[in-house]
Amino acid sequence: MHLTQELELFPEYTVTQLLFKDVKNATELRKMAVNGEIKGALINPSMVVDAFQILVAANKAVHLHKNGKMKTRSLYSEIIFNLSPTNNISEAFKRFGISDSDSAVHIVLIHNKDETLNIEDIIGKVDGQQMAVDRVSDLTDVAKIKKLYKVAPQEEKCGSLLDAVVCRMATKDVA
Repeated sequence: MHLTQELELFPEYTVTQLLFKDVKNATELRKMAVNGEIKGALINPSMVVDAFQILVAANKAVHLHKNGKMKTRSLYSEIIFNLSPTNNISEAFKRFGISDSDSAVHIVLIHNKDETLNIEDIIGKVDGQQMAVDRVSDLTDVAKIKKLYKVAPQEEKCGSLLDAVVCRMATKDVA
């Protein structure tokens, strides 16, 4: 149900993704994340095309963290910021973070290989139904994503929506 992957460039780190639908306690989860009770990024899955998109954002966050170049205060907020095509931090949180009214949540955890991660503890905090991470596209709002990332119809003829999104995420820092 969850997806755990090693970061190629940082093999000492792993990224674990969990996906939930029919969530009834989004307000409490958001408060727990703000207070540090959940050490993870809580993402609105309607803005996620594929788990690879999250992996790209997490990889970039770890890279910036290790180089002391993060634009936000924590590794997890940096993941949310890296999903955005713009450099506006508050806008990124509005669009990609969860809100109190959300009924689905995509949780992203980054941990050292040496650390033991208690996934069951995090699953227990979510009042919702866990689903396989590779089914995130079931919750995707394609129209909203195309509008936010400004994906043109011609672009979709030669590549996928995921390609367009990841390309914009990767190049937003290039001026």
